[in-house]
Amino acid sequence: MTGFARVDGHADGYAWTLEAKSVNGRNLDLRCRMPSGFDQLEAQARAEIPKTLARGTVNLTLNVTRTSTVSQIRINRELLAQVLELAREIEGEGAAPPRLDALLTVRGIIEPVEEDETEARERLDAALKKDLGAVVGRLASARAAEGARLVTILNGHLDEIARLTEASAACSSVQPEVLKEKLRAQVAALLDAVPALSEDRLAQEAALIIAKGDVREEMDRLRAHVQAARDLLAEGGAIGRRFDFLCQEFNREANTLCSKSADVELTRIGLSLKASIEQLREQVQNIE
Repeated sequence: MTGFARVDGHADGYAWTLEAKSVNGRNLDLRCRMPSGFDQLEAQARAEIPKTLARGTVNLTLNVTRTSTVSQIRINRELLAQVLELAREIEGEGAAPPRLDALLTVRGIIEPVEEDETEARERLDAALKKDLGAVVGRLASARAAEGARLVTILNGHLDEIARLTEASAACSSVQPEVLKEKLRAQVAALLDAVPALSEDRLAQEAALIIAKGDVREEMDRLRAHVQAARDLLAEGGAIGRRFDFLCQEFNREANTLCSKSADVELTRIGLSLKASIEQLREQVQNIE
């Protein structure tokens, strides 16, 4: 969800810079910093950006400067006629006729003409609206490029989770014959208990032993979660929320695996699984 984009423009005596940057966020949070008088552009941004971006804290900043207040000039012909008339009177007294460049230096002969501010502002607003679309598009492209890089990282974490899941399945303590032998020993201990347990209590204890000792169900769910995560990555689009929920399910199975484990090797693998899942979860926070 992180990215940065910038667009510079200038026209009709204005220059501007439009910047957009985004960081991680659970929802789409748009924050605009614009000069006074540009409320229309902010409203446009709040209407258009959600069509392109779904999550993240997005900061949109506009800086506008007026590079020139004069777009054209004109000659004050009335004043020029007065100066020429005065020059002819002086010329009759023997003075040389005035040169054109000298006439144009007379204050007031050349006057600045300010353009209609309404028309200039309309053109500025149109240019800014166009650049808003450009900067949002560039920001989305920057975020997509980051997402493409994250896919490789996420797949690496999923590969490690899958490897650890298969390593836990290969532990001797979870093999069917070992589980059966352990169950026989624990049931025999229950049968020899003093005082003797009732049949109902014996059945309950046996069921608890079986449920606690068999972690194959957790392994099956971990495998299913790995495949679901790969399917999400292949799907693309705004998958961050669903992926974050999937990470919670990953963590739930890893916790159960560790709590059921009575074997040092299986516990070690379970702890490694939790570490890999946490690394996956941290990277998922960067996904839209």
